[in-house]
Amino acid sequence: MPEHTREFGHYGARGIKSSEAAGRRLDQLVETIASPVTTRRGLQARLHYLTRSAQALRQAREAGLTATDRTVKAWLAGKRQPNRANLERIDRAYRSVRRLNVARYLLARLNARGGTRVELHPLNQSQVARPHQRVLGFRSLNIRRWDRIVAAWAAGDERALDDAWIDQIADLGSDWGKYEYVTNLGFAA
Repeated sequence: MPEHTREFGHYGARGIKSSEAAGRRLDQLVETIASPVTTRRGLQARLHYLTRSAQALRQAREAGLTATDRTVKAWLAGKRQPNRANLERIDRAYRSVRRLNVARYLLARLNARGGTRVELHPLNQSQVARPHQRVLGFRSLNIRRWDRIVAAWAAGDERALDDAWIDQIADLGSDWGKYEYVTNLGFAA
């Protein structure tokens, strides 16, 4: 079984960790508010989502929203505008709370019907000298148990996500190390 890649990009290969790509794809699957937080509509939508219940507001506070209740009410009423740092906190809290709220639903969808097929697109070797290039092709893999992956993603734990992801792509056999870094991966839920 191959070791983890130690010096990715040493010869000029480009790509991202496949676990990071999986996390990005999960984020895309749960994204619902299209307007950025810097617009009035995007800000209001996020604030309404974060304040719709006491539990949501508690989760937002745990996720880093530090403004007082009075300030949040002023933002909702449009009487005050959050500064850039608070906009980032609001957006980060929204993403965190959204992940927690949809993780169970997303997990059920990904595990349904025997798992979900993942397509792995190999890393970009266009800048690698010919003698150092490897033969890489498009691969697909059916992941049957997404529990650890989704739990790590929902918690925002990158290391646990990477470990859970590597455990799954090890099913590729001796080729799994070639897909530790990819240009893209895709799956649907």
